[in-house]
Formats: sequence, C-alpha cells, structure tokens
Amino acid sequence: MTAAVARTGGISLLVMAVAAAFSYGYVHGSLVVEGDPAATFGNLQASPLLFRAEILGWVLILACDIAAAWALYTVLQPVQHALSLLGAWLRLSYTAVLGVAVSSLVVVSLLTDSRSQALIGFTPQELQAEMMLFLHAFEAVWSIGLILFGGHLLTVGLLAFQSGNIPKIISVLLLLAGAGYILLHLSSTLVPEYEEFIKVVKWVFMLPMTAGELGLGLWLLFRVPDPRVRAESAS
Repeated sequence: MTAAVARTGGISLLVMAVAAAFSYGYVHGSLVVEGDPAATFGNLQASPLLFRAEILGWVLILACDIAAAWALYTVLQPVQHALSLLGAWLRLSYTAVLGVAVSSLVVVSLLTDSRSQALIGFTPQELQAEMMLFLHAFEAVWSIGLILFGGHLLTVGLLAFQSGNIPKIISVLLLLAGAGYILLHLSSTLVPEYEEFIKVVKWVFMLPMTAGELGLGLWLLFRVPDPRVRAESAS
C-alpha cells in the first residue's frame, strides 16, 4: 500500500512539473506580454484554444496537488504524525488559493472571447484594462498561495531529513526551496517595488525551487522510502 501511494505521489509531482512548464512556462509566457495590453489581448483572441489548454493544465495541477498532499502525508506520517498533517494541510490550503487564482484566468478567457455577445458595448480599451486586471490578480493571488507552499516544503524537508531514508541532498533542497518560496513571495507581496532584490532572491533560490520537488518525485517513484524503519529504530 505504501509503495503504491508513494508512486502515486511521485507521478503526481512529475506530471505537475510538466503541466506547469506547459501552462505557465510556455503558454502564459508566450501569450501574455507584460506591459502591453493590446498585444496580450490580440494574442489571446488569436489563440483561444491554446489559452484554454493553459487553464486545463492548471486544473490538472490542482488535481495533482491534492494527490501529492495525500501521498506525502501517508508516506511521511510514520516519521512525525503532527508535522506531516501540517504539511498536508499547508499544501491543500495552497491548492485552494491556486484555484481562486486560476478562476481569474477563466474570466480573462471570457473577456477575450470575440464571439461573446455579453461583451457588446465595451470598448477595446475597457476590455484590455479588465483583462490586465484579472491577469495581475492571477499572479498576485498565486504569489500569496506560494507562501503557503513554501511552508509545506519546509515541513516536508524536515520530515525527509528526519526519515533517515530519503537522501539528505533532497532534504536540503526542499528546505532551501521552502525558504526561497517564502522569502521571494513575501517580498513580491509586501514590497513589490524592490524589484532588484526580488530578482536576486529568485536567482539565488532558482536551483532548489526547481530541483527540490523533482528530486523528491523521482525518489518516491523509483525508490519507495519507508520512514517507519527510522521511527522504529529510534523507539
């Protein structure tokens, strides 16, 4: 049972990474032009199916986040039940916030639908302003959620470090990633005007934020940890 749950978690983390690279890295990055509402509006109207595919990718990520929260709790709870439960709730809380953020993208899709009769009477400038507002809302709400996600990674990193079975390099990467997410997105939320500092933080923590969960996902998938071994030997 534990092996199957661990593999479910590993697959979820890896699928999530691919979906995020597609939805945010490829689609969002190519269609949304920062500081240019007209170009962004034109891109979204020209590629409605691609933008809807991005939204579906986020829905897949939400489902994988729920599966990962359950799998990590199940695998790590023998190490320390209370801490693993906290980690699961932090990830589920993050997932709920991400769901709210993604709802802004649904509104953007409606605002850029050239066939919608509900938009008759709005000027292009008004539609573009509304579109940019909801795109910024997506980024801002998601950023707040990533503070919770950083807390989740810190708890998972601590549990992985205590397990005695998960490689220490993965534990360290998770701890650094958690600290990086919290620092980066607290800064983005509270002091967004400090752009240079935020860029430095992002650059410093880029590797652990990318490799931490990927390493854990591969470990869960190919070598199932059994934290109960450490827990039993310590008792």
